[in-house]
Amino acid sequence: MKRLFTAVLAMLAVSTLLAACGQKGPLYLPDEDKPAKAQTAE
Repeated sequence: MKRLFTAVLAMLAVSTLLAACGQKGPLYLPDEDKPAKAQTAE
């Protein structure tokens, strides 16, 4: 019984680690918004 529990626990740990692989979301840093140019008074 202990061997079965250990095997199930190991399989659960491996599946959790594999599921955690990979990055969610964009794979690059988005460009920062450039500040709008100040309007000059004429």
